[in-house]
Amino acid sequence: MLDPLWQGLPPIDPGAVSGAASCALPAAYEAVGGAREFTRDTLHHWELDGLSDDVALVVSELVTNALRHALPHDAPEGAQSPDELASDSDMPPVRLHLMRWASRLVCAVRDPSADSPVAGEADFSAESGRGLFLVDSFSDSWGWHPLAGSLRGKVVWALFSLPGGPEPA
Repeated sequence: MLDPLWQGLPPIDPGAVSGAASCALPAAYEAVGGAREFTRDTLHHWELDGLSDDVALVVSELVTNALRHALPHDAPEGAQSPDELASDSDMPPVRLHLMRWASRLVCAVRDPSADSPVAGEADFSAESGRGLFLVDSFSDSWGWHPLAGSLRGKVVWALFSLPGGPEPA
């Protein structure tokens, strides 16, 4: 299941994962709070409470972007709705993955859109539009890649260095 997530990430040995957690998110904005709670609980279990605030903020932004920009909320007649996307493929339209190595943590959000996330210049007076600026500011690196094979969509990921570990390459 996680194999497509390795594509496009900075070089990391997938066999060296020391922890992984994943949750399906409903196609509703209430999912953002659930994603934050899942992230905080997972980091607490991994004894990484010191990263909770930053990682939860980044997860919130990634999930919000997936829900706002990647799901066909205003799909034309005959197009698939978010509920149909989930039932057609037996996969939820948005999924959060957290993966931990000895020196790194990756948060990855999968969504059904193949469109590139757009990181524009942040307008701090606007009510929205600062999400990827915040992801870039709070994580060590971030990126995205389209999914391969039978999975449609993309994964947007953010990487964090763990305390005591080497900096990411």
